Amino acid sequence: MTHSPAARPREAHRRLGFVLVAAATAAMMAGASAPSPFYPTLQEQLHLLPVATTGIFAVYAVALLAALLVFGSVSDHLGRRPVISAAFILLACSVTAFLLADSLALLLVARVLQGIASGLLLTTLSAAIADLEAEDDPGSSAAWNTVAPLGGLALGALASGLLLDVMAEPRTLVFDSLTGLYLAFAALVWAAPETSPRAPGVAASLRPRLTLPPAARAGFVSGAPAVFAGWATGGLYLSLGAAIVHTTFGIREHLWQGMVITILAGVGAAAAAVLHRFGARTITIFGTTALALGTALSLLAIGLHSFGLFLAAVVVAGAGFGTAFMGVIRSISPLVEDHERAGTFASLFVVAYTAFGIPAVLAGLLAPVLSLPVTTYAYGGLVTVLAAVAAISRARSSDAAPDRDAKDSVSTDSDASGAGAMAASGSPARPTQG
Repeated sequence: MTHSPAARPREAHRRLGFVLVAAATAAMMAGASAPSPFYPTLQEQLHLLPVATTGIFAVYAVALLAALLVFGSVSDHLGRRPVISAAFILLACSVTAFLLADSLALLLVARVLQGIASGLLLTTLSAAIADLEAEDDPGSSAAWNTVAPLGGLALGALASGLLLDVMAEPRTLVFDSLTGLYLAFAALVWAAPETSPRAPGVAASLRPRLTLPPAARAGFVSGAPAVFAGWATGGLYLSLGAAIVHTTFGIREHLWQGMVITILAGVGAAAAAVLHRFGARTITIFGTTALALGTALSLLAIGLHSFGLFLAAVVVAGAGFGTAFMGVIRSISPLVEDHERAGTFASLFVVAYTAFGIPAVLAGLLAPVLSLPVTTYAYGGLVTVLAAVAAISRARSSDAAPDRDAKDSVSTDSDASGAGAMAASGSPARPTQG
């Protein structure tokens, strides 16, 4: 299609906004994983009990879930740009507090601020990516809503782990860099087009609740087990991965301890990029099956004390971690109008972070009592069962998207027309859909 001269700048503006928002998502998630390799060192420096690390994780998860429930749909009323800008300023304050933390109290404050900012950003950035999807690249928003956060998660853990091994005190470099990056994004986001004009009802939207449009409810219910299984898997590796590498396999380098997170998230991002043109149902079934298989293999590797097999298992689980969530987004996104997106993503992330946070916190509390191996087997066994059930459930259910996962294959039609193209797109549903 040939665009008119007046349309070209608008399309260029949208593409610039898409790149900015995707990069901002990656930066936000890099800050979420960057503190993780520092916790063992901080525990020693501040003479913290092991349960304190669990508490640091718990307050982040609780603050994030509270922000999702209260502020999850606020950008549908105030606009995407002001919410993203304010949240990045708050995120910059949180990493500065983490840098200055010399007590458990200040660490907890830093994590609460980070949780609130992340809750605001998760929904608003995800909605903005869907809003700004290019018309000639259907399905790209679902892919980038997976690739960008997982890529950032991988880079944050990798950078922190590497710097801890090569520098005596890397905390200043890591968190000063993140502070500057977040303040830059707070300003740069205003260069993106506003995709959600101000609308009435902001006060009512602050009542804690989950917002889910009727058209998306069936897809949400059928996809929720996959979301839960995927993020529970992430919680398993993020909460226990470094300890498993150190305790079970006797590896002390921070780089390898952080490598579990990097491989999990990095492979997840790569799998999402490769498979994003397949149908939603196929992606979800592949993802949940890979989650179950990868987690089961990781438990076998621990029993055999094989670090190589463990890394291979993380690769398999990572492929599922990246694609299970993307498949659910692909199923739901075409059914949601622009002004409903932030609230819908908030509901998805409530399920995700409940699965991510609660089992991980329980594992942190139980590991000193039951021992790390027993806790890992119990947690991993539960995740394996959840993922297998999610795969079977998705295989038996029909797709909520208009194309019914049209033929569950890569489209080879150059025009990508009709219901199949609409289901692959992050665009809102049209009145003519079936």
